[in-house]
Amino acid sequence: MSRLRTFLEMIKFEHTIFALPFAYLGMALAWAQVGALAAPLDWARLAWQFVWITVAMAGARTAAMAFNRAIDAEIDARNPRTAGRPIQAGRISKQAVWIAGFIALAFMLFAAWQLNDFVLKLAPLAVLGLVGYAYSKRFTWLCHLWLGLVDGAAAAGAWAAVTEDLAGPIPWLLWAAVAVWIGGFDLIYACQDVEIDRAQGLFSVPARFGVPAALRIAQIAHVLTVALLAGVGLAAGLGWPYWLGLAIVAGLLIYEHSLVKPHDLSKVNLAFFTMNGYISVITLVATVLGLWII
Repeated sequence: MSRLRTFLEMIKFEHTIFALPFAYLGMALAWAQVGALAAPLDWARLAWQFVWITVAMAGARTAAMAFNRAIDAEIDARNPRTAGRPIQAGRISKQAVWIAGFIALAFMLFAAWQLNDFVLKLAPLAVLGLVGYAYSKRFTWLCHLWLGLVDGAAAAGAWAAVTEDLAGPIPWLLWAAVAVWIGGFDLIYACQDVEIDRAQGLFSVPARFGVPAALRIAQIAHVLTVALLAGVGLAAGLGWPYWLGLAIVAGLLIYEHSLVKPHDLSKVNLAFFTMNGYISVITLVATVLGLWII
C-alpha cells in the first residue's frame, strides 16, 4: 500500500480530474448526437459506456505518466526541480513504475475492447502517442503540441466510444480545443526548466525561443481554445448555459495568464493545476446544461 501511495503521488493521479471532464464532455455530446438522451433513457447502456470510458481515460493517463516518469528518470535526476521525485529519491524503483504503466495500459485496452471495435482499432495509435510523448522532447520543440494532441484524443475517443465513428465537426473541434488548451499550459509549465533543458540538449519552445515568446504563444493557444470551444457550441446547437460557461472559462484563462510573468514564474503551479481543474469542470457542467436548456 505504501508503494501504491507513492506511485499515485508520483503520477499526480488526482489530476486525472483535468482530463476526465473533457472525456465526459465528448461522451455527453455524442449521446445527444445519437439521441441517447431522449426519453426513455437506456440507463444500462449509458452506465456501461460511462464506466468503460472512465476506465479507459484513467488507464491511459496513468500509463502515460508512469512511462514518462520512467523514461525521463535520468533527466529528472539532473533537474533540481524534479530531483526529489520518488524514483530519484529511491522510494520506488523504475522497474515497478514500468510494470504499473503496463498494467494501466492493459486496463485502457480492455476498456476499449468493452466499448466497440472502432475505438479498439484506434487504441494502438493512442499507445504510440502516449509512449512517444516522453521521447518527443529529445528531438522536437513541438513536444507541447504532441502532448496536447494526445490529451485531446480523450475527448474525441469518448465521442467514438458512443458513436463508433469520428464523423462530423464536433469531435474534431473538441479534439483541437483540448489540444491547444493543454499545449498552451505545457508551454507555461516548461518555462520553469529553460536553463536545464538547454544544458541537457532537450527541446522545448521556451528553451528555443525564450520565456517571453513561449508565454505569448501560450496566450495565442488559449485564444484558439475559446474560439474552438465556441465552434463546438455552434455545431452542437448548445443553449445559453454553455455560452455563459465559456465566458467564465475565457475569464479564468485571462486571470491565469496574469499570474505568470517572464520574470516571475512563482505562481506556475497555481496557474497550471488549480485553474486547469476549474476550467475543465466548468466546461463540462456548462455543456451538460447547454444540452438540456436552450
